[in-house]
Amino acid sequence: MTLLIASITPVMIFLYLIFRIDKNKEPIGLLTKCFFGGFLSIILTLIIDVPMSYIGTSFSSPFSKSFFDAFFVAGFPEELSKFIILYWLVWKSKYFDEHYDSIVYAVFVGLGFALVENILYVFDSGLKTALLRGILSVPGHGFFAVIMGYFLSIAKLSHQGERKKYLLLSVLIPILFHGTYDFILMYATNLGDSDSGISILLLIVFTIFVIYLWRYGLKKIKITVAKNHAIEEEAVN
Repeated sequence: MTLLIASITPVMIFLYLIFRIDKNKEPIGLLTKCFFGGFLSIILTLIIDVPMSYIGTSFSSPFSKSFFDAFFVAGFPEELSKFIILYWLVWKSKYFDEHYDSIVYAVFVGLGFALVENILYVFDSGLKTALLRGILSVPGHGFFAVIMGYFLSIAKLSHQGERKKYLLLSVLIPILFHGTYDFILMYATNLGDSDSGISILLLIVFTIFVIYLWRYGLKKIKITVAKNHAIEEEAVN
């Protein structure tokens, strides 16, 4: 029970923090669909992962294997799968009518995925892993989703001519962030004791990157909330 609570708690905290910012709350039914849709995105990820993992076995150097695994076995399949579920569930929804809505929906999908992944890792490796993932991995998935939702909202609520561009960005930018996040950690792990100097440098770079990810994600939240407020003020005036 302790491991289950440790797995679930950081996910629920992040969801609550994102949900409470939303002034005009989204329907619980749709949010529930998004959250459990995150579970479904794991199945899509595994389908894409099968050929990718097979290709990954051909790489031998720590750099090339880390790069391929981070971007093509983790980042690309996971973020694409989340995007497919998110788009399917909310793109035509009548409730998707404000900029911040997309961030809320995306985070519920992303953290549905993260919850299952978190439970698997924590039950396999224990409370130390729960702590590390609660601080790093869960917020990581959360902010990848924030970024996805930010660009999806622009695609939905901007001019028709820019729609394809921002739909593409809503997939590519999270893949870039996710792949970079995993690559730094994987490369440091794959190097191991063979080059401790580079491994330490990579951990420093990872810390800087995580700080940047948080700042970038929080900035996108502030921008979308400000857009909502501006639209509401225009409607009142």
